[in-house]
Amino acid sequence: MLVERMTKNLSTETIFSRKYGLLGKQEAHENAKRIEELCFASADEHFKREPDGDGSSAVQLYAKETSKMMLEVLKKGPRTTAELEAPVADTPPVPADAPLVPADTVLDISGGKRAFIEADEAKELLSPLTKPGNSYKRICFSNRSFGIGAANVAGPILEAVKNQLTEVDISDFVAGRPEDEALDVMRIFSKALEGSVLRYLNISDNALGEKGVRAFSELLKSQESLEELYVMNDGISEEAAKALSELIPATDKLKVLQFHNNMTGDEGAMYIAEMVKCSPNVESFRCSATRIGSDGGVALSEALGRCTRLKKLDIRDNLFGVDAGLALSETLPKLPDLVELYLSDLNLENEGTKAIANALKQSAPQLEVLEMAGNEISARAAPDLAECLMAMQSLKKLTLAENELKDDGAVIIAKSLEDGHTDLKELDVSTNMLQRVGARCFARAVANKPAFVQLNINGNFISDEGIDEVKEILKAGKKSLDVLGSLDENEPDGEPDDEEEEEDAEDNEDELDSKLQSVKVEQDD
Repeated sequence: MLVERMTKNLSTETIFSRKYGLLGKQEAHENAKRIEELCFASADEHFKREPDGDGSSAVQLYAKETSKMMLEVLKKGPRTTAELEAPVADTPPVPADAPLVPADTVLDISGGKRAFIEADEAKELLSPLTKPGNSYKRICFSNRSFGIGAANVAGPILEAVKNQLTEVDISDFVAGRPEDEALDVMRIFSKALEGSVLRYLNISDNALGEKGVRAFSELLKSQESLEELYVMNDGISEEAAKALSELIPATDKLKVLQFHNNMTGDEGAMYIAEMVKCSPNVESFRCSATRIGSDGGVALSEALGRCTRLKKLDIRDNLFGVDAGLALSETLPKLPDLVELYLSDLNLENEGTKAIANALKQSAPQLEVLEMAGNEISARAAPDLAECLMAMQSLKKLTLAENELKDDGAVIIAKSLEDGHTDLKELDVSTNMLQRVGARCFARAVANKPAFVQLNINGNFISDEGIDEVKEILKAGKKSLDVLGSLDENEPDGEPDDEEEEEDAEDNEDELDSKLQSVKVEQDD
């Protein structure tokens, strides 16, 4: 888990102890604790903004920030005995140049291994919330499984501070508990937090289902100011989705709404669509891996037309099909602020892909991330995609993996990326039945991009000679071979399904380039 990767990264207390000696052991402990809490909070926020990543960038941020703060403390050295014994005010002023001592606003007990906690441990862990005058506004109880005894301890404590809380993360907090006990724990927390004015609520990873959602009734019904709501991996079925739409009184202030990895289906999507319609200020919407088919996809696509401030849309890994893709293409022009679009594994096929590409060409030149992997896209849709991509000069990441572009489609797509696109960092065209010609074209397209870091052409049918040529192209450009991803799944002797000679594809390159130039002229006109 992310927490474990961070805690293994370095031991701040050990380093401080070596510097401070026995006299400063207590101070070392205090400084180490402050640094780790502050940097974890910062890295955790970074991780939440990149939920699709593996946590590597968050760990790097954590390491960077902790190292910086450790150096600051080590340079100052330990305090004197007099300083250590001096009385400290309950709420000392925070100097502008002292980032290590801000007011405590976050109580996060999620660190370490997942564990059951009972009454005694809960009392100890939550004791900071019982101190008079505390200023905690954010709590994270994730990764700790509360039994009924621990919940009975937590309930009164939370009720006493609920009016000051603005962010509550109780994701994954009943793991391994019998259903009846888990539901009782949820009811206790719900009752305790009822009436709090939250901007952020995360109840993910609790296998809620309808029973769990309704166990949170009192909490949910009292929330009218939510800006972020996370209900991921919660068994949100049709009935659970209906319960959510009934219980939450207002979603007009929502900016982030995430339903990833549920069993929603078409029927449940109808209720989510109703919530979306009432959420015009949503900037980030995620409903990936939720088993939504064509009917639900159409309803959801139409509802998203109300979210005109949307910046990030992630609906990948569903069963939308062509009809839902066409409905989505009608909605996209209504989303002028869209920056990230994740449409992989939606069964869009060429027809849906072309419609979406044509919509994006006009409405989303500012797009930075476009993912359309696993949609059965062939060379027939390549010209439309190429026009779309030429308009997207801010693009940083393009994923077209697991399609059927082959060399013909690759030549067209690659040509559209050659000019401009100075911000492009990642290109993934793995598993597209590419051969020598297509691979060379993509290498040429990215070889001189100043910001480029990753070319993935794995899982194709590129000959050994073709791989050598790709490497030579990259070496001759501004970027080194470091940008070339793994080729462990490339099949040098493989052939596309409908066998096509590489020479034929290469002969067609000039013709395809001519078509693309014609497209570009039309666009400039």
